[in-house]
Amino acid sequence: MVRRDFPKIHFYDQDFVDIYDKTWAWIQDCWNTGSDKSVTPGKFFSYPGNPVITQADAAYSSFFLVYSNRIYQAPPSLDIFYGHQEPSGAIRGAYNIETGLPEIAPDNPEGLALPLFAWVEFNLYHKSANKKRVKEVIPILNRYMDWIDAGFKQPNGLYEVPLSATSLPGEYRRRAAYPVDFNTAMAINALYMSALADIMNDKEISFQFKKRYFSLKTRINNLMWDPDDGFYYDIDEDEKRIPVKTLAGYWPLLAEIPNGDKAERIIEKLEDPGIFGTPHPFPSLAASEPGFREDGGGYSGSVFPQLNFMVIKGLEKYQRWDLARECAIRHLYFILDSMSPDGNHHKGNLWEAYLPLKEGPAQWEGHPDFPRSQYLTGVALSTISVAIENVIGLCISLPKKTVDWIIPNLEIMGIENLSLKKNLITILSNKSGRGWEIHMESEKLYYFKINILGKKKKTLPIPSGKCSMLIDKL
Repeated sequence: MVRRDFPKIHFYDQDFVDIYDKTWAWIQDCWNTGSDKSVTPGKFFSYPGNPVITQADAAYSSFFLVYSNRIYQAPPSLDIFYGHQEPSGAIRGAYNIETGLPEIAPDNPEGLALPLFAWVEFNLYHKSANKKRVKEVIPILNRYMDWIDAGFKQPNGLYEVPLSATSLPGEYRRRAAYPVDFNTAMAINALYMSALADIMNDKEISFQFKKRYFSLKTRINNLMWDPDDGFYYDIDEDEKRIPVKTLAGYWPLLAEIPNGDKAERIIEKLEDPGIFGTPHPFPSLAASEPGFREDGGGYSGSVFPQLNFMVIKGLEKYQRWDLARECAIRHLYFILDSMSPDGNHHKGNLWEAYLPLKEGPAQWEGHPDFPRSQYLTGVALSTISVAIENVIGLCISLPKKTVDWIIPNLEIMGIENLSLKKNLITILSNKSGRGWEIHMESEKLYYFKINILGKKKKTLPIPSGKCSMLIDKL
């Protein structure tokens, strides 16, 4: 690589481009260098001024740091947690940066957190092609899963965990003994552990985790799916469903747990403005629930970017690229409009959580520190990852040497100088006198799959150098 810089995105709305560029500038403030006595002597990502690094910081940040052209590395933050694994297999959810000791909440004595490591590592592999890392992390994650099984798995095959170990520790979920999001995250972890084992051609470990995945899938469908409401619910200690619709009920999409009919029923609720299809999609608590609050009220309706990311990735699993993109664009406009009340997007902040019915940061009476300003762990997923993957529509796999481009609308857009390891690529679409044209530039051969409006699909080898293609000729 001749020079090191962040990839540039092109989009017809310059505000999207500006907030993407600004996010990379702000991420510098989240880039910490530990001291010799701290949790790590190297560099890692965490919220500025917070003496604690959390699993959520490490996991979610990896999904946008992979697009930094290796200026900001995702693995060091994850390696902090792997390096602190205990002989039992335990990895705690948060560590003090200076002391390296786990931060344990009274209601969560084991320091359990939402287990997302295998999903994260699978994504890292497809952006780095680092097979050696996959080999190193499989034993760590295997012991971690066994530790969770030993401490939290019940005879019914599900996991009984503290609410603070979930993605939405809201008051309205206090009766949940078996939270749908945590149990689904265990299924996601099993699914991607199997995929990581397949990368290493380890058929035995792959089979073991596939079995664990299908076992959890069956139990979640049997116990948590409500056929009358068409939704996945938490269940209480008596295995009775708690009929409160929260965004946690969408984790099963990401785990590919519902069949086509079930998926359609819960996706319909994302389009219903009276449920989850609010002007700013998607509220943490359905607008149809009595506890829903227009000011967000913490977890009572606030829009959290990291949960929107989860829903959007779940929609992708069921090929709902159109709805994923439409909601991603609406979400980004609300983020932009919330930056400054006078509409000046060049000033103002990004936020941890947003209002569901109008622009602006969410509110929570009695919690002056909510929402956190410039909380990039969550919001950079929207302004970087979702912008590249769902607004522009690119899906990249370095091991396969492929770039898939799903274009729902013919627009001026694309990406410039994206690093695929030691290969810089540029893909741009624009309209010329000859019609819609795609221009490409690459230093090495890769394979480009294009899907235009769901009608034209083609896979082409892209040679090194510059080339272009007319869409009408495909």
